[in-house]
Amino acid sequence: MKTLDFDYHLPAERIAQTPVEPRHNSRLLVLRRDAPELEHTTFWHISDYLRPGDLLVVNQTRVIPARIFARKPTGGQVELLLLRREDALTWEALVGGKRLTAGKRLDVDGGRTAEIVAELEGSRRLVRFDAPVEAALEAAGHMPLPPYIHEPLKDPERYQTVYARQPGSAAAPTAGLHFTHELMEHLKQERGVSFASVTLHVGLDTFAPVTEEDPREHKIHSEWCEVTPEAAEAINRARSSGGRIIAVGTTSVRTLESAAQAAGPGRAVGAFAGPTQLFILPGYTFRAVDALVTNFHLPKSSLIMLVSALVGRERLLEAYRTAVEMEYRFYSFGDAMLIV
Repeated sequence: MKTLDFDYHLPAERIAQTPVEPRHNSRLLVLRRDAPELEHTTFWHISDYLRPGDLLVVNQTRVIPARIFARKPTGGQVELLLLRREDALTWEALVGGKRLTAGKRLDVDGGRTAEIVAELEGSRRLVRFDAPVEAALEAAGHMPLPPYIHEPLKDPERYQTVYARQPGSAAAPTAGLHFTHELMEHLKQERGVSFASVTLHVGLDTFAPVTEEDPREHKIHSEWCEVTPEAAEAINRARSSGGRIIAVGTTSVRTLESAAQAAGPGRAVGAFAGPTQLFILPGYTFRAVDALVTNFHLPKSSLIMLVSALVGRERLLEAYRTAVEMEYRFYSFGDAMLIV
């Protein structure tokens, strides 16, 4: 297995710059693992491929306005992208600016001060604020859109799922961006489909290309996730009743499969809360996930490797080539795939 095995050509014009309105009008490519043909529809019609008793598992994390600006004592501007909270005052962050060494003090927009307390790999730093920074983010923080999106976002809520509840992510779980309240009610009332919520606070490493020649040497950074006892019970009940567990997004996959490691005999998942470093590559045996709603992912990323583990690398890349030819929209604001 080589990282180059997961590369593909994507013309720049296929990268979606703005979201479709309404959300459920995005296109949907359907890949059935037991049939060779691909099917093409719109996301609203995902109901045609779901059965009564199926359970859609969504990630209820909410993106925080994690990009903030600061100034050094000399006046130089610094950009901070908060990645993960270590404790009430300390965050791991990506920093932009020169000579940001341990001990450097910063005046942060929103009335906070901060100190860089440790230098990590690359441009990562541990930053300690003088008071919890969350309250200042609403006024001073900016939505951390991915670097391949160059159009300004008119409504920051458009980079949140409609069911986002738990603040903590540096990026959206983008497969969920296609759902509207209207579609969710339609699925529940007309199709007998249920929903369960889990949480995984998304960091940026999940989306970064794998740089090692052998992806098995790649170390994925940990992300905090949770499956509550109530969610675990709903998941196990659906599985025991013959329903399919359909993960909405790769973050839900990683959460479910992490919780599967805590499952008792005869159960799909157990209640789980804590960090996960689960890195799913082809050859992985899925214990909790039966099907997947997902977007089109970056070449050589851990995400395309995860989806390849579910459907097969060659089959997935063939589907991607078709999507490029048929002018599907890729990445965060792009179209969706359903793998069943």
